[in-house]
Amino acid sequence: MPFVAHIKPDFAAGSVLIACMAALPLTSLPLSSSAWAAPVAATTSVDGALLPVQVDAAKGKVLFTLPAPDAEGVCGRYLFTQSIKTALGSSAIRIDRGMQGDTKILAFRQIGGKIAVVFENPRYRASGDAGVSKGARASFPFSTVAMLEVVGAAGRGSSITVDLTPLLMSDIMDLSGAIAESAKGYKLSEKLSAVDTASVKVFPKNIELETVQTFTAESAGRELNILAPDGRAVSLTVHSSFVALPEPGFVPRKFDIRSGSHASQAYDFGSPLGQPMLVEYANRFRLEKTDPSAARSPVKKPIVFYIDSAAPEPIHSALATGVRWWADAFDAAGFIDAFRVEALPRGADPQDVRYNVVNWVHRQNRSWSYGGGVIDPRTGEIVKGNVVLESLRLRQDITIFEGLVGTAQNDSGGPNDPVRAALARISQLGAHEVGHAIGFVHNFKASLQDRASVMDYPGPKVGITGGKLDLGDAYAAGIGKWDKFTVDWLYGEPAPGVDGDTDAAAKADAIHKAGLIFGTDIDGRAPDLAVPGINMWTEGQDTPADLAHTLEVRRIALAGFGPGVLHSGEPLSNLRRKFVPIWLFHRYSIDATGKLVGGVNYEYAVVGDGRAAPSPVPAIQQIEAIDALVATLSPHELTVPAALSMALSSGTSARTDVEAAPEVLRGAGSAVFDPLVAAQVAAQMTLDSLLAPARLTRLHIQHGYDARQPGVGTVLSKLSPVIAAHGDAVSRRIAQTTLLAIAAARRDPETPADVAALLNGYLKENARSFAKARGSGEDALWQVSMSTLLGDPQRLEAELGKQSRPRPPVPAGMPIGGDTGWFGNNLSE
Repeated sequence: MPFVAHIKPDFAAGSVLIACMAALPLTSLPLSSSAWAAPVAATTSVDGALLPVQVDAAKGKVLFTLPAPDAEGVCGRYLFTQSIKTALGSSAIRIDRGMQGDTKILAFRQIGGKIAVVFENPRYRASGDAGVSKGARASFPFSTVAMLEVVGAAGRGSSITVDLTPLLMSDIMDLSGAIAESAKGYKLSEKLSAVDTASVKVFPKNIELETVQTFTAESAGRELNILAPDGRAVSLTVHSSFVALPEPGFVPRKFDIRSGSHASQAYDFGSPLGQPMLVEYANRFRLEKTDPSAARSPVKKPIVFYIDSAAPEPIHSALATGVRWWADAFDAAGFIDAFRVEALPRGADPQDVRYNVVNWVHRQNRSWSYGGGVIDPRTGEIVKGNVVLESLRLRQDITIFEGLVGTAQNDSGGPNDPVRAALARISQLGAHEVGHAIGFVHNFKASLQDRASVMDYPGPKVGITGGKLDLGDAYAAGIGKWDKFTVDWLYGEPAPGVDGDTDAAAKADAIHKAGLIFGTDIDGRAPDLAVPGINMWTEGQDTPADLAHTLEVRRIALAGFGPGVLHSGEPLSNLRRKFVPIWLFHRYSIDATGKLVGGVNYEYAVVGDGRAAPSPVPAIQQIEAIDALVATLSPHELTVPAALSMALSSGTSARTDVEAAPEVLRGAGSAVFDPLVAAQVAAQMTLDSLLAPARLTRLHIQHGYDARQPGVGTVLSKLSPVIAAHGDAVSRRIAQTTLLAIAAARRDPETPADVAALLNGYLKENARSFAKARGSGEDALWQVSMSTLLGDPQRLEAELGKQSRPRPPVPAGMPIGGDTGWFGNNLSE
């Protein structure tokens, strides 16, 4: 992922929005079937309820009594959102327990003899008089998602009672579409779905209820057949919330690209000519001081986050510890006791919109955690924070740490205790995801500034002391300097009489002058991007020296790798599961070093703020980075010792572990470990970064401007010794992987024709050179074969097609998975 966005998160739809209700008591109105199954004319009304509700348990229906229609036929507007109560447990299909859908502005509108359920379209608007505003609304569509039967009315101009069932039985969250991404043919089955009338709860400002929705197909999808008792019928519980519109008084904050916040977008066609139509409001909670004129003041209503009771100890305490770090940032911004962390009250529903919740969820395989929430698309106001934390990430961290230092110190509490280090990470992750939920995006440059933000993706800081690895300072504790700035920028109240946006802009200028820097997903998520230092899962300055340190950590870990990384009585075959994250431990340092090659330094700047103009990475730094990357292709780094290769070949009689299987390298038959696959996979990581079409394009452009800068030819010349060193099996596998990676880059449609021509010429040169080989030894036969392959376009194309399917696959790294579309409505990881 998870805000997360790719990642490119889109909050335009307002991930989910509700009225501010965290302080309301957790008490619902009585809903016994005997009290609510009365005739429609006797609809029960309770003082303070959002709407009168009837529940007909026998017929499985829920009836709402709506206000009388206004002049436009609207019988009330509400915020509507859905979330997942019971889920799928899949890493490939994002339908998680606690997942919050988009928030809609729902209007009940009378059309003829029916009531239409309409989702209005606040993205397009026009400031101005009623005519101007109405013209903008009429220029774009609204969505009618259900037509409800009127089952009772007191007369013309009076309240109307409707049967809500058609709406509740609709696939509003498009869960069938989510399932279809992995398994085709699944559709919502109405006959196997029903409104759970016992779930209905009515509060003064919200109504909560649930529906069991079943999705069926004639034959089960592979993953669903594993996850469900019967993969042909997958049932989920969908929670629906109807909420009163937020009260007036919230003051929007203009989004600033320098701020580290996320924002809701709208287009205002009433903007003055010459002014932008795009309106962006930073997302934030409504937080008001009791004394606005005081530099420090208590608040009218604190932000309270609740930790899910599904999180057991010691995880629950570790999460609470990390999330509570944000209290320091709010205190530094002048808000006294403004941010609190509490356990979710006994009996409370995590999907109830009155609670900001850190959900602890499980999947079959590890994947992203994410944070988002309920955001009013009209103003950017966050009115519910929602976080989904995935449990296997914690166990994956323990696996990595055990692979690094062994299991001897597990649960000791010492510096090299893998459990202690992983809990430190889960504290940081809790703070990170809540950071998304209170309004902030990633800052992947924080690791360059002494861990300045919990909004980075931190790699573990692994020290080397006396030739041994040290996890004592794996993760930082506490909120960072950048986080304190962002809270002050987003939530800080200006002095009386000072415009809030003007004050915020001055703070953005001040933080730049203080030296803090910021870089986020748009420049950090993909490994082929250009800006150095905006990297994920790294620690340090993201230089070749940091890559060298990471490689040394890897060497030490591999030298000690063996049964000591397993638990007493654990199958030796599990060594293969723990081997991969250690063998590929340098993967993120490779990506970070790669961004120096063809790199461009730039900042998020606005006119007049004095920030530096974009500039290329100096030639000497680029050359150092290329050399460092090519060094990772050395047989010295990529040869698995024979003894370790045999240890990794231990057999097992157990059935396939579907959780662990994606984490293991492809073998040479059954349990036999293939060291050449290990070499190929590790080499491919470097080559994917170095030969990415976007990177080659930038190298070609910069060399055209300045011949002193490295170009495509520089990279190819640096790779020539790798290709020339083919005296043994590992060297030949690395050389062949390199040549095929160059050929793949040449045929990639993203590679410009002139760059592809350079690559093509280089391949032909190597084909001619290999053709000169003589003899019948393995090396000579390999050279002749490569010459024939490179010189025959059809054979080469067939080989590239075969390589692109298994290749073999590089086991997933993130999140410590690849991008599986997680970065839509929430910010991930």
